[in-house]
Amino acid sequence: MTEEPGRKRRAGGRAGMKIRAGSAAIDQMPWRIPVNPDRPTEPLDAEGVQRIHKGAMRILSDIGIEFLNPDAVAHLKAAGCVVNGTNVRMDEDFVMEMVGRAPASCTITPLNPEREIVIGGKNMVFINVSSPPNAWDMERGKRSGDFETFKDFIKLTQYFNCIHVAGGYPVEPIDIHPAVRHLDCVREKLVLTDKVCHAYSLGAERVEDVMEMVRLAGGLSEAEFQAKPRMYTNINSVSPLKHDYPMLDGAMRLAKRRQPVVITPFTLAGAMAPVTMSGAVTLSIAEALAALALLQYIAPGCPVAIGTFTSNVDMKSGAPAFGTPEYMRATQMTGQLVRFYGVPMRASGVCAANVPDGQAMWETCNSLWSAVQSGTNMVYHAAGWLEGGLIASPEKFIMDCEVLQMIQRYFEEATFATEEEDIAIDAIREVGPNGHYFGIQHTQDRYQEAFYQPFVSDWRNYEAWELDGSVWTQERAHRIYKQIMAEFEPPPMNGEHHEALIRFVERRKQEGGAPTDF
Repeated sequence: MTEEPGRKRRAGGRAGMKIRAGSAAIDQMPWRIPVNPDRPTEPLDAEGVQRIHKGAMRILSDIGIEFLNPDAVAHLKAAGCVVNGTNVRMDEDFVMEMVGRAPASCTITPLNPEREIVIGGKNMVFINVSSPPNAWDMERGKRSGDFETFKDFIKLTQYFNCIHVAGGYPVEPIDIHPAVRHLDCVREKLVLTDKVCHAYSLGAERVEDVMEMVRLAGGLSEAEFQAKPRMYTNINSVSPLKHDYPMLDGAMRLAKRRQPVVITPFTLAGAMAPVTMSGAVTLSIAEALAALALLQYIAPGCPVAIGTFTSNVDMKSGAPAFGTPEYMRATQMTGQLVRFYGVPMRASGVCAANVPDGQAMWETCNSLWSAVQSGTNMVYHAAGWLEGGLIASPEKFIMDCEVLQMIQRYFEEATFATEEEDIAIDAIREVGPNGHYFGIQHTQDRYQEAFYQPFVSDWRNYEAWELDGSVWTQERAHRIYKQIMAEFEPPPMNGEHHEALIRFVERRKQEGGAPTDF
């Protein structure tokens, strides 16, 4: 078979493959699935949790949710729900019976089993920025997304060990026709990364194509593909009170093949949801449970997670705001409700800033730490997000990865261990009141791994920083980005599987890909 231009055929399989330690660009932390040891922050008491739960049940039973998909409506009617056109009402007993079918966690196995992730419990995985239509970097400024920039972000996704999932398109490549965009993008995901892959629920053809591409790239039979989760999708409600046709269609297709579905209502308080955060959370929970009940009815036990994207708008302009105090509380409150239902949770690392400046980082840090505080299992948009999701930035991606590594280090037992050698009484006695700890053996034995070591932050004093060129954080991140791109090497891939993937993509392109409105 003729290889694609610039593509070398790679022999060997990913099965049992060890994870590459990293390259010279930065000295990063090893691949791991972070485990959050902290108790969640719980702003609601038990009565408050019940009030929101009962409020969600009243929405579902008295007001109903619009299901704009006839197949979904037919399933719910067969389940005994009250159907009036597209409006579906369901009672609490039915909803909670369906919630009881949902597993508390799931394991997703990508092409490289060494990159397997567990969604649930105290595990916390980070996912790249997904879906912005534009990109921004220090050389080119803001511009529409294109395929080359898309591939750059996929390379960053593969390179950083603190990113665990290749989520949606990190930037939308509008230079590829929408009919075949998913074929090119997912092919590159499967070739340039060996991490868990995502499918957009945007029409039957796209969903079916992506499932088949994941199956072929892994050399899996249909039975092997369905035997365990291999990929996932995320769907959003159309707040208020709607689930649209393509999202439901894709979710049902994945659920029937035992692939996980993350259900994430997008509720902005003051615009698409009540202005009060408890009202916005209640609406979000109702919308999520409605879709969860549908999926558990048609595919009992299929893996699902509930996502939160509840924030507020700027009441002066109507623009979405992220990383706000209200966003943080909404995330924590949602965490309490999701734990009540016993399923995994998704949150996000988001901001409203337009460039990777101080505002971008404090809003993103607020978002990320609220995810930590809420016991979140999946953090979407954890690296690279700007302008409320309209821009992806490689500099911001790298700056965010510094924060993600700090969070991972914060989780490590070494930061709060209390064994006798950690309490260090002998060292304290040795130094006494007039010495220092730099040279003693206790320090010498531990100093190399005692503290987190940054790769973007500059800890030198002002004079040393100034003598070295006065380089600001954005520029340091940009240099790292360019170095990673220069030395990036894709992971190994079985040659036969690669050829099967390419043949499928070429055939589907010849067939026209997915229908569009263009």
